[in-house]
Amino acid sequence: MPRLHKGDPPSPCGRGPGGWVSRGSATRVLSLASALALAAWLLMAPASALAQAPQTVFLEELTWIELRDLIAGGKTTIIVPIGGTEQNGPQMVLGKHNFRAKALAEKIARTLGDALVAPVIAYVPEGNINPPTGHMRFPGTITVPDDVLAKLLEYAARSFRQGGFRDIVFLEDSGGYEMDLKSVADRLNHEWAATPVRVHAVMEYYRVTQTDYIRALEKRGYTDAEIGTHAGLADTSLLLAVDPSLVRSDRLGEAARLGRPGGAYGDPRRASAELGQLGVDAIVAQTVAAIKRDIAQR
Repeated sequence: MPRLHKGDPPSPCGRGPGGWVSRGSATRVLSLASALALAAWLLMAPASALAQAPQTVFLEELTWIELRDLIAGGKTTIIVPIGGTEQNGPQMVLGKHNFRAKALAEKIARTLGDALVAPVIAYVPEGNINPPTGHMRFPGTITVPDDVLAKLLEYAARSFRQGGFRDIVFLEDSGGYEMDLKSVADRLNHEWAATPVRVHAVMEYYRVTQTDYIRALEKRGYTDAEIGTHAGLADTSLLLAVDPSLVRSDRLGEAARLGRPGGAYGDPRRASAELGQLGVDAIVAQTVAAIKRDIAQR
């Protein structure tokens, strides 16, 4: 190290063209390097963000910024799946409709390409509490009055409109409250007639389970007594196609033996995921077609 002379800088901190440079010069070099690094990061940030764009269609799995960007990018349809929590015989879980509604809504949204899926509505009218009627005779079933469901749907729709969605789609996985969906949709569409926002109560989703799906099972030789209307072969097969872990296969015989007193209106012993897939495919295809038709007619 060269000897310091009177008037030299107090202590060297780096080499320059002439040997040693001052601390101030080094600081300027570091600042320049930091600025270049920041500029490089800013240039790379959009590509990085794009690479990490969420692949989910479920609204509840997004941040508000991710949702904002997806809506700005054209995902302006929101599907509201409506399930229900009720007894489903000794062989199926109480949340059958909720699991099924979420899984099928995801398939529908991905097929549409410009849709997202709202959280499943798990509380719907199921009958009276005192005295208990319908499924309310079994533990685990949850009921709400029709006006409660209607108000929930109304304010969910108002929230989605506020967030930037243009098409709000109600899909019911369980029957019995179609008029609630239609009345809310009609009322809001009348109120919002001068805006581009519309609410669609799409009935095809549930109707398929009562029509085309049943006919497909009949063509394969299954009887009406087997197919049933609740927790029978048709119903159980649909859930097997969605998630077999939600079906207690060792209780299929018990469901058939107990029948209606046990909550099964049909015979699920020959239920299978293969049969259920017939229903899944029909529901998705016909619901997607119905949503596209309704939006085109807005």
